[in-house]
Amino acid sequence: MTKWVYSFSAERAEGRGEMKNLLGGKGANLHEMASLGLPVPPGFTITAEVCTFFYANGKTYPPDLKAQVDAAVAEVGRETGRAFGDPANPLLLSVRSGARASMPGMMDTVLNLGLNDAAVETLAKTSGDARFAYDSYRRFIQMYSNVVLDVDVHNFEDILEQYKDGKGYALDTDLNAEDWRVVIADYKRRVIEETDKPFPQSPDAQLWGAIGAVFSSWMNQRAITYRRLNAIPAEWGTAVNVQAMVFGNMGETSATGVAFTRNPSTGSNELYGEFLVNAQGEDVVAGIRTPQNITEAARKAAGSDHPSLESLMPEVFSQFVATTQLLEKHYRDMQDLEFTVERGKLWMLQTRNGKRTAKAALRCAVEMANEGLISREDAVSRIDPGALDQLLHPTLDPKAKPKPLATGLPASPGAASGEIVFSADEAQSLRQAGRKSILVRVETSPEDIHGMHAAEGVVTTRGGMTSHAAVVARGMGKPCVSGVGAIRIDYNAQTMTVGGVTLKKGDILTIDGGSGEVMQGAAPMVKPEMTGGFATLMGWADSVRRMKVRANAETPADARVARSFGAEGIGLCRTEHMFFDGERIVAVREMILADTEQGRRAALAKLLPMQRQDFAELFEIMTGLPVTIRLLDPPLHEFLPKTDEEVEEVAKAMKVSAEKLRARAAELHEFNPMLGFRGVRLAIRYPEIAEMQARAIFEGAVLAGRKTGAPVTAEIMVPLVIGRPELDAVKAIIDAMAEAVAKETGVKVPYHVGTMIELPRAALRAGDIAKSAEFFSFGTNDLTQTTLGVSRDDAASFLGTYTVKGLLRADPFVTLDTEGVGELITIACERGRATRPDIKLGVCGEHGGDPASIAFCEGARLDYVSCSPFRIPIARLAAAQAALGRKAASTA
Repeated sequence: MTKWVYSFSAERAEGRGEMKNLLGGKGANLHEMASLGLPVPPGFTITAEVCTFFYANGKTYPPDLKAQVDAAVAEVGRETGRAFGDPANPLLLSVRSGARASMPGMMDTVLNLGLNDAAVETLAKTSGDARFAYDSYRRFIQMYSNVVLDVDVHNFEDILEQYKDGKGYALDTDLNAEDWRVVIADYKRRVIEETDKPFPQSPDAQLWGAIGAVFSSWMNQRAITYRRLNAIPAEWGTAVNVQAMVFGNMGETSATGVAFTRNPSTGSNELYGEFLVNAQGEDVVAGIRTPQNITEAARKAAGSDHPSLESLMPEVFSQFVATTQLLEKHYRDMQDLEFTVERGKLWMLQTRNGKRTAKAALRCAVEMANEGLISREDAVSRIDPGALDQLLHPTLDPKAKPKPLATGLPASPGAASGEIVFSADEAQSLRQAGRKSILVRVETSPEDIHGMHAAEGVVTTRGGMTSHAAVVARGMGKPCVSGVGAIRIDYNAQTMTVGGVTLKKGDILTIDGGSGEVMQGAAPMVKPEMTGGFATLMGWADSVRRMKVRANAETPADARVARSFGAEGIGLCRTEHMFFDGERIVAVREMILADTEQGRRAALAKLLPMQRQDFAELFEIMTGLPVTIRLLDPPLHEFLPKTDEEVEEVAKAMKVSAEKLRARAAELHEFNPMLGFRGVRLAIRYPEIAEMQARAIFEGAVLAGRKTGAPVTAEIMVPLVIGRPELDAVKAIIDAMAEAVAKETGVKVPYHVGTMIELPRAALRAGDIAKSAEFFSFGTNDLTQTTLGVSRDDAASFLGTYTVKGLLRADPFVTLDTEGVGELITIACERGRATRPDIKLGVCGEHGGDPASIAFCEGARLDYVSCSPFRIPIARLAAAQAALGRKAASTA
């Protein structure tokens, strides 16, 4: 018989921490905490395999599941001395989701399950607190009706607000037991109006309704969006965790809270979190009440006059601190904890590795390694390379920082400017239009996740440091300022007002998530620097990395940025990017319009000194490092004007007829330019172009060598070859220019000639091509297009559908198609090395900065990857992790 249910309690735990695939992250950690002897409310986990069965069998359950659940519920009853479904001694339960990867707020939870009209009377008597009992019941009705019965939560919020207004109450805590009785009756009437059925009174029916709702929530829209954004496979499914309820809302000696063992924004080694007295868990993260600080130090730093847990419940605080220290040491990572205090007794409800900003992740990893908690290799492996993007973009310039309109909580660091929007859909619409936005909300909910992803940053007027907005923004690397109580939002008028200033939708807002400040208008930013923990970790990464990391750069500015980020050379200098400025574009157009070779050479002679200086500057900046220069690649028509207005303007400036320009453009027009007259084909047809560029490279190398005193080794790359004959023809031109420059200058520049492998035929003929090529650089952008038969510029209309339906694992222009394109790369590597064992192999497409693609490159034993300058640190870290992964696999 398949075991579908695993029980845990203070007495025993059937599961273990490493069983995350089966029990989900939350369930596995509950079992692990129980096995450590920590105070965990007894309960059980329904495995993720049931979720898989549920969706594979028309949302039905395995036949033997109910018996296993009934037995587990009975066991929880024995542990607590209560009985599920017994109105005289009711066992109340919580039902929560728990996927193997943390998905905060994405799926559904039901608390206080088992309450009904009879059980609430018993709870009122046995607790000695009727208000607590009816408050718990109304919470259960609202939550269950929303999650299981699909009754919109606003129905209940409206009822409660109208009742409070009628009574003159300001807060929920103003309501007494009799008030809650009236509200409950109104809630139950609304359920009948919305569903045509009374609220279920059977605890067993309630339990199975909640279990089904949790499994169903795995496929709700917000969960689907979260999985897509975080690359979580749908087939993983979710487990369900059922536990005995413990109550943080049983009076002033009860509380509930959320904490991190280290600061999730900065990474500093300090207990960080919030709690509320006389509250249930959702109150803390919902932002309905302003939470209190756990430690005295945090309370003082925040300037709060609300007592801390440390001062309010010192014995509980001491036990909690000891528990947090034990869990961080046990898991060897920062923990995110949920806890409840019920009448002075501490209960641990959850632990998991805490989500954190990139800045915090770096600091935690480096400090934990220095503390001896983890190894340096562990530290390198812990950082998501993609998350480094958070540290590689501008922050507010402190010298020109505008005066803040208001200040809230610094919920997620970083700075951003954008147009004010008041809904997630508006943020997404602006993103699609190429415009930046700041999402401003009273509070965010899981339904806002697509807008939070689309916006540059988030502002909320309610909520604390562990609110939904704060947690999700930190995970996304978005700046967030929460709890800005001074802001008043009018959704109908689409305005926000603060301190007498009213801003409307579309006005520019700047936020600083590190300081919690909100500012009107745009603000200047400063570039980031790799210092401190960043530099330390990157040093550790470099010590284990095998592959080199180069930059795609052709301007001096890009080259300097790349070198500052640790680039080990230039892997792709696209010479055509140098042709679009001022005088250059005029000379290029003269060359294109020339009817004779003599005319073309005259135009190219004007370009030569400009190209020479370009290359000399790059060689100088990259002194001692390789620089790979690609000869002219794009079709010539790209340099000609497109519209009639542009044609007339250019013709006038060049003193030629507009008709001649149009005729030449028509002559060069192609139906499929990507596969047309470009790359090596230009050098074959017009060898004088290759001559000029080769001469400029060698003369630039001579100039740079004389200036720096260091010899320059040039790497010259011929694009888009289909076989060795083409390469040989262009290589002869390059060799002749090298010899000519050596004779003229007396300096013999060392150089290598190679090619881009970006066509399937070139990959298949790599063995023959390697007889002439000293290096291959895989141009994976074009190799992907020509292998898949997909135009990158036209694929947006259908690639999303392919990835959603699982026809492609990822966008092949973002992450390398290892099965198709990857196999061609592997073939080319094997055949190239067979001919020339010391051939240098690299990647210079956009994939060179993608961590998953870099892992493939390590497996293929490439020598280097090349990517855009701001992705250099990402590539360095990803290459180190790939090397560690390969090492681990070889020793397994």
